[in-house]
Amino acid sequence: MEKKDITTREDVYLLVSQFYAKVREDAVLGPFFNETIRDWDAHLEHLTTFWESSLFLKTKYYGNPLEAHIKVDAEHNNSITELHFGLWLNLWFQTIDELFQGDYAENAKRRARKMGTFLYLKIFEARNS
Repeated sequence: MEKKDITTREDVYLLVSQFYAKVREDAVLGPFFNETIRDWDAHLEHLTTFWESSLFLKTKYYGNPLEAHIKVDAEHNNSITELHFGLWLNLWFQTIDELFQGDYAENAKRRARKMGTFLYLKIFEARNS
């Protein structure tokens, strides 16, 4: 069966929900997310809007991912490292490859790579300020 590309909000939700199911089970990443997020249904909707906005450039996202990640890092004694971002990115790519193929799927990978790099650098900057 040929996979389709990411084209709708429902596709984005499927990607986000399947991805975070893996994250929650991951021995290294899970504790960060499971100790921080209280309402997973609302969080998945929020992240679906974020990725829908990022991929399709038509939905308005309200939120500050940088602030949220800096706060989580501080709450976990500044323990987020490049390992965490690498694991996160690998799970993201794996989930995309399992579910989708096409231009938007590849763009979701590129955007995640750029976002991960940006967040990683900004978290470390925040530690020194």
